[in-house]
Amino acid sequence: MGRDLDKERFSEAEYARFGERLEEQLGTLRALLDRPGFGQGPTTLGAELELFLIDEKGLPLPRNQEVRAALDDPRVVLELGRYNLEINLTPVPLAGRPFEAMGAEVQETLLKVDGAVEGGGALPIGILPTLGTGDFTRQAISDENRYRALSRGIRRLRVEPFLVVIDDLELQVEDVILEAANTSWQVHLRTPPERFARLFNGAQLATGPVLAACGNSPLFLGRTLWEETRIALMEEAADDRDVERRFRRDGRVTFGSDWVHEGAYELFERYVRDYDPVMPDMSSDGELAELRLHQGTVWQWNRPVYDPGDGGHLRVEMRALPAGPSCADMAANTAFLVGLTLACAEHDLTGYRFAEAYQNFYRAAQNGLDARLSWPGREGELPAADLVLALLPEARAALLGAGVAADDADRALGVIEQRVRLRRTGSVWQREALERYDGDVERLVLRYRELALSGLPVHLWR
Repeated sequence: MGRDLDKERFSEAEYARFGERLEEQLGTLRALLDRPGFGQGPTTLGAELELFLIDEKGLPLPRNQEVRAALDDPRVVLELGRYNLEINLTPVPLAGRPFEAMGAEVQETLLKVDGAVEGGGALPIGILPTLGTGDFTRQAISDENRYRALSRGIRRLRVEPFLVVIDDLELQVEDVILEAANTSWQVHLRTPPERFARLFNGAQLATGPVLAACGNSPLFLGRTLWEETRIALMEEAADDRDVERRFRRDGRVTFGSDWVHEGAYELFERYVRDYDPVMPDMSSDGELAELRLHQGTVWQWNRPVYDPGDGGHLRVEMRALPAGPSCADMAANTAFLVGLTLACAEHDLTGYRFAEAYQNFYRAAQNGLDARLSWPGREGELPAADLVLALLPEARAALLGAGVAADDADRALGVIEQRVRLRRTGSVWQREALERYDGDVERLVLRYRELALSGLPVHLWR
């Protein structure tokens, strides 16, 4: 999804040819994954941060093209909404001090983006509380062919409006622009093919308790909803299943429906088998270009990535965490997620049903640290806060085993521990600020930006 397309309209013949190309490239991918030595190399860590642009009142500012042009930084790219940008961080080795490096780079780049916004600034937050229904029109889509093509492709499959129902909120939207209401912190972990299934399943298991400790999107359209409203909103805002596709178990944004048993190929094959193409562009001659483009339009909360760089390699992309609140928080969230994923990859999941991990994920999104979660080897259900504290030593041991410096792991995981002990997530801060400011979301957003840019973790925010 990173590059723009040459055009935004495609014929039915192009859709058919693209589908044939996907089938061909599945065979090519299988041969690559079976090749001795494929994807071997040091474990690396990368991340993407999606941002909102706001004006001096804290309202969404639809000027992403002007800000990107002013920055002239290849790490900063457009996102779906004109009020969104994305920062792509430089991948770093997992061994050493990766969280210190990531935190420093994202702080430096965030301040750079903020400084380039005339009459406003940048905000890392799961959902911007000042968004209104008028911000979800087709005119709010970024001026690039790929986003217009995405809109047309989804509308080709689904002629019905997108219906969003979250608690007492009910909303109908005609286009995929509602996706732009959500911004996230997406973590990439490189893995050799033979380790992929274990690491992917580990990420699926780890995501629930990690998400419970990272909530940062409780407010949307004047309502206080889930701790991570972004999860429900994203799933319903891009659901291409119309009346003719109800047979498909999973939406286009999904947690999934089973453990991975064989490896990355299993997921790529499922994406080709189950999901219609929405952008049948064949203008690139890059390796597996069509398969990679198609894979980029299925937004599983954890998903596989094939990258032709460095001789070709695989990554697990972990997409469930929200943007923000601060760079220190995002570095800490990464440490907990990666450490727990590595630890869970060694778990024997025999007897632990996928449905329990699935349930953990949505309970965490709804209730945060108040959720009750299950865990392999533990009797019954535990309060999420207690489970997180019990899992931090496992995450630490796994990080140290992967070569992470002890002081880097301890600093990052210490932020999680204090946040949980004090019960001070971004969602908690936003709800309390909303009450303190008598429902004034503009004032909330401006104060949030001031604190987020300070670099202080949210448990220290006043």
